Amino acid sequence: MPAAKTPIRTPPMFNLAWPLLVELGLAIASSVIGTALASRISDEAGGAFAIASQVSATLFILFRIIGAGVSVVVTQNLGGGQRAAADRVACAVVGASTWLGAVTGLMALLGANGLLRLLNAPAEVLPLAAPFLQALAPAMLLDAWNASMASVMRAHLRTRDTLVVLVIMHVSHLALAIPMMHGWGPLPAMGLPGYALALAASRAIGLALHLLMWRVHLHIRVARGDWWRLPRRELAAVLHIGLPGAAENIAWRLAFMVSVATAAELGAKSLATQAYVLQLMGGVMMFSIATGLAVEIVVGYLIGAGRLREAHGVVRRALARGLVVCVLIAACAALLGRWLLGWFTQDQEIIAAGATLLWLTVALEPGRTFNLVVINALRAAGDARFPVMAGALSMLLVLAGGSWLLGVVLGWGLPGVWIAYAADEWIRGLIMWRRWQTHAWVPHAKASRKRLRPAIVVEG
Repeated sequence: MPAAKTPIRTPPMFNLAWPLLVELGLAIASSVIGTALASRISDEAGGAFAIASQVSATLFILFRIIGAGVSVVVTQNLGGGQRAAADRVACAVVGASTWLGAVTGLMALLGANGLLRLLNAPAEVLPLAAPFLQALAPAMLLDAWNASMASVMRAHLRTRDTLVVLVIMHVSHLALAIPMMHGWGPLPAMGLPGYALALAASRAIGLALHLLMWRVHLHIRVARGDWWRLPRRELAAVLHIGLPGAAENIAWRLAFMVSVATAAELGAKSLATQAYVLQLMGGVMMFSIATGLAVEIVVGYLIGAGRLREAHGVVRRALARGLVVCVLIAACAALLGRWLLGWFTQDQEIIAAGATLLWLTVALEPGRTFNLVVINALRAAGDARFPVMAGALSMLLVLAGGSWLLGVVLGWGLPGVWIAYAADEWIRGLIMWRRWQTHAWVPHAKASRKRLRPAIVVEG
């Protein structure tokens, strides 16, 4: 593989990864605390919080149409020395976020009951989950803007500034959520809708801070028209990466929602058990997620600079570290499983079932690490279509079909669902690793580098 010299200095992996790791930890901690606050109301409220949050996350995947591409396109332009082109892409993504965020919010507002029924929401959970999902709608639009702006900040290597914004958002959210959910002074106890209202307020604070950071650190000013315009040229580059990336995320999310529906079919206790274990799994996999995001940024810079050999070495080293760390973290979570699950519930049946799932997670997480690291690297190299084409069959048959077959048909319950999770992650992960190892991504990386040349000529 050819390597080209460039004056662009690539960022050290650790300097990128640790703020991302803290950022993810805060996001997961906020979600865990939200689940714990909901479960303090009742296990039904905990299940409602979980299933509505899953629907919200599924709807938000629409943003991945641009979110999966903006970081790659901006880093490739910056790696190739094309700052003006990177800024045009950043402003274009703000307008796209407006439209996608609005569509996502409207779907939650108008279709809450129908979407929850599709997931077999138990009768005792539905009356709590539907108004909560509707109340989350305004926050979805705000999150779309915040996510796109944060992606641009990270692409400019301002990961510490992004972390500051996230800390302020989560602290303000929890500071507002606790009194709004449970009542304080003159404030009535609003339950789950109080959590959603606090979320929207904190996201509005985050948007204001991101706009300030763009002006001060990136010298990018968002014009009035940027909030709704959809410039074709800039978005075409984003969609070239983003559409396949979104398709891969949508396919996985839809398959995963079958497993959520399976848990709901098994009853409110199974749904609550799944919700609590998934919250803990978020903490287990956050190192792998942070590593994958850092790899995407670094590989994007290296591809833009034409340094393909270095990109290959970065991915190999990052994956090796990720595999070791994820197994250690998963094993610690399994050992502490009963104590950790005690944060959410005192129901011994739920705790025992959840502890079993955490031990199965030790086998699941290495496979997931392959996907989180290598798929991000493939996307950053411009090889965005392969992950969805190669993984769609496994998601459909193994994740979705396997969850239903093992969990319901064969009667294995939630352990069967977790076995389906693990099998899917390993199958797709090994396919992605073979793709990277055989250098099948190199032609796509060269094509991505070639697409930068028109901008080089114009700006030169």
